[in-house]
Amino acid sequence: MKDNHKHHHHDTSNISERRLWWAVVANMFLTFFQIIGGLLSGSLSLIADALHNLSDAASLLIALIAIKIGRKPADSKKTFGYKRAETIAALININSLIIIGIFLCYEAIKRFISPEPIEGWIIIVVASAALIIDIFTALLTYKQSKISMNIRAAFLHNLTDAFASIGVIISGLLIIKYGWLWTDAAITLAIAGYVLWHGAKEMPKVIHLLMNGTPENITIDEIINELEKNINVLNVHHVHLWKIDEASTAIEAHIVSTNETNLDDLKTELKETLHTKFLIKHSTLELEFINCESTTKKNCI
Repeated sequence: MKDNHKHHHHDTSNISERRLWWAVVANMFLTFFQIIGGLLSGSLSLIADALHNLSDAASLLIALIAIKIGRKPADSKKTFGYKRAETIAALININSLIIIGIFLCYEAIKRFISPEPIEGWIIIVVASAALIIDIFTALLTYKQSKISMNIRAAFLHNLTDAFASIGVIISGLLIIKYGWLWTDAAITLAIAGYVLWHGAKEMPKVIHLLMNGTPENITIDEIINELEKNINVLNVHHVHLWKIDEASTAIEAHIVSTNETNLDDLKTELKETLHTKFLIKHSTLELEFINCESTTKKNCI
């Protein structure tokens, strides 16, 4: 058995709310700045980027609320606790990414059909300022994004904005130099495609967790093989393995033993194996005894 399972534990308790609040404020300021710039310049890509930044602020607020809810202890109504509030927040944020991506595709196609005058220099100035703030807010959430699906969804909003700002700057330069108004719509379409790609990539992970999917780093066969190494375990069956949240895994299993006298000790031993080898804290094991001397079961050897 590989011991790499020990390196997949996540803990979001140290996530800095102050960093997230700074990111919210920065995105709200940037949204206002970009909308004004987009209206003055006539740039659809700038307004599209502004709408995306507004969604960033909303996604970060949702993430903050989910973190606060997730820290509530388990109670009689939520016996596993409230950590999945963060998973739900991630689902909301990824859905908003997809909706924004579809909306931008629609607006870009309209602008291809009916181009409008655009002031290139305003685009460049506003998009350059936006790029600085996008990088700032992405850096604020980068570290936390590695340990939280919830924050990762918010981080992706900021990351796509940074790339979008670069695209808008390029569009402004091309409009100034060559008068290519179509580049504004093309950049908007590229932003939309990038947003949709990220949404499609992250959505299955969130759904997998919400549907009690098995952890990516553990297989049921690995667990069965490890438990059956115990000399008192005949076989392991009816195994259910799922993620409660990103940091916690749960398991239910039936254990068939050939030792009737030490079932409680065996259960304690197996739970310790699950915790040590797989970092599984929540384990429900039902032990069954089989007397190999009075059975014809072929597994009794």
